Amino acid sequence: MFRIALANLPYPATPDASIELATAAIARAGAAGARIVCFPECYVPGYRGLGHAPPGPDAAFLERAWQAIAAAARTAQVGVVLGTERVDGAATLATALVLDEHGERLGFQDKVQLDPSEDATYTPGRERATFQVHGLTFGIAICHEGWRYPETVRWAARRGAQVVFHPHYAPPEPGSYRPTTFADPASSFHEKAMLCRAAENTCYFASVNYACEGSPTTSAIAAPEGTVLAFQPYGEAGLLVADLDLAAATGLLASRCRS
Repeated sequence: MFRIALANLPYPATPDASIELATAAIARAGAAGARIVCFPECYVPGYRGLGHAPPGPDAAFLERAWQAIAAAARTAQVGVVLGTERVDGAATLATALVLDEHGERLGFQDKVQLDPSEDATYTPGRERATFQVHGLTFGIAICHEGWRYPETVRWAARRGAQVVFHPHYAPPEPGSYRPTTFADPASSFHEKAMLCRAAENTCYFASVNYACEGSPTTSAIAAPEGTVLAFQPYGEAGLLVADLDLAAATGLLASRCRS
């Protein structure tokens, strides 16, 4: 069994607040016995768009944030998948920074497939990767990639990923349905897609959202047979912690895909 945590946190009031909230969540994850914790999309400094406009991209701030979060990971002995952004020349990329339990940087997974609304904000990445922390092999599909592009999850599962982490941001829309039960038939397709990504690849799919009152999705973990293992109460901030039976994550159906 392998214990993971999803940091279902409120949108940070400031970029500095994002560091404080992230480091506190890492400490709580370590205290809960989790071996890795994943954060929502671009949590540091906060997602750009959907009603939010944090200060402009700042490479110096990001480096300071990553160092503080690495120190928290090292102290807690917890791996981290940090939703963040990175600056590459004139380009800003939505990404996930991966840290091991020693706080060492294992690399980034940039968001390759942007939502059309993000074209003026972020630059798409180019490559995909898998990572290993505490013996767990995993991939990352960020928000829109995991919902509408199943091949992003299959790519990782075919390369041995037992879990695909899915940092996302899904705030409520005016007049939208507000679910209280996971995968409610009256809600949007998004949570059903979580179950599909797990079942069609025989892997775990761990999706983490911001804590948003009225959100159409919540943080949840889908098991390899396509059932929900655990989900966070809607709009409630906190850590979602679950134990995964990695022997069940065989990747069988992903490996049999011929396309």
